[in-house]
Amino acid sequence: MRLIVMGQQAFGKDVLARLLEAGTDEVVAVYCEPDREGKPVDPIKAFALEKGMPVRQPAHFKDQASIDELAGFDADLMIMAFVNVFVPEAARDTPKHGSICFHPSLLPRYRGPSAVNWPIIMGDTKSGFSWFYPSDGLDEGDVLLKWECAIGPDDTVIDLYFKKIYPAAVDSVVQVCELFRAGDPPHIAQDESRASYERRCTHRHARIDWNKPVGQVYDLIRGTNPAPGAWTTHKGAELGVFDSARVAGDGLSSRVMEISREGVAMQCIGGRVLIKRVRPAGGGKMPAADWAEHAGLSVGDTLGD
Repeated sequence: MRLIVMGQQAFGKDVLARLLEAGTDEVVAVYCEPDREGKPVDPIKAFALEKGMPVRQPAHFKDQASIDELAGFDADLMIMAFVNVFVPEAARDTPKHGSICFHPSLLPRYRGPSAVNWPIIMGDTKSGFSWFYPSDGLDEGDVLLKWECAIGPDDTVIDLYFKKIYPAAVDSVVQVCELFRAGDPPHIAQDESRASYERRCTHRHARIDWNKPVGQVYDLIRGTNPAPGAWTTHKGAELGVFDSARVAGDGLSSRVMEISREGVAMQCIGGRVLIKRVRPAGGGKMPAADWAEHAGLSVGDTLGD
């Protein structure tokens, strides 16, 4: 088949590389976002140019000229891997078999831009990814295939996405193409009764309330590690909270219960969170024990409002 790969950053580049490695299909063009002033060249663009491939970077597909140019590549399928630009139906349907899009959740759950963060924050025990036929609705089209994995009780975004979803998703693009080459690829309708949309997980959502059950607090910390990063305050200054562990212990919530070389143990309802790594305002990440010593933190002190 003749393929157009549309994507960005490392995931887009690795999907493109995997297709070239497989060598079964011909990639006739690569589409990515326009260059940004002061930013390095997108990895997928740099890789495509290195391989001598045509690269196009339209800011949108509102004009007929952009759609005509895409149609000129005479593609059989467009692979949309990590795409932020809205691609209208007229562009999506230009290839003979249309387009297929990647999403890092088990659709219809967690439609939206932070689909890796929210399953961890909500305490789910499984996640995965979907390849689906994009429509004008956000992540609403029929599903081609799904891949499922467990979310471990201590998994962070790094564990779930980079160690589990990412490598399996890159490899799966070969299976995607095989399904189309075989003819009659699956079209599995999403169950709207099970659908959920979650907004982008931002700094505002990552604020820790130490007066909540320990499970909720711990899930928030690991579901925002490394980005956008959970945070609390100490003496009015913001303190980022990253690597941590859930430990047993009783006491008054929001209080510092123990300080050791392992870190700072904070009391929540029903248990404690051992903070191992923090980022003080204006500084870099550092061991929580070192920060506590520098900040003059004592057992019994309060974090947060």
